[in-house]
Amino acid sequence: MAIKITDECINCGACEPECPNNAIYEAAEEWKFSEGTSLIGNIVLVSGKEYNADESQEPIDDEVYFIVADKCTECKGFHDEPQCAAVCPVDCCVPDDENEETEVQLIAKQQFLHKE
Repeated sequence: MAIKITDECINCGACEPECPNNAIYEAAEEWKFSEGTSLIGNIVLVSGKEYNADESQEPIDDEVYFIVADKCTECKGFHDEPQCAAVCPVDCCVPDDENEETEVQLIAKQQFLHKE
């Protein structure tokens, strides 16, 4: 499953630079699928949703840092554990029960995000 940031976040920003997928954004910040990935142009996610990777997307949260679930791989393919959770001083980077994925799915997502 993806990781989410709870409303206990103190907006310290420690998590953002640790994400290898650039899936973490500051509160109220627009984001793009192309940021920190190899995605460009029109893409279709495993879920079937279609996007233009280069177009700005609406912020998911306007009060605390947030994680884009469609870009989060729990650091699979890069690290042994989610780096955001490892560095969070208030333990607000937790599993997102609404976005459950197997390890195989997370690795497939990582390979989709970072095509060579």
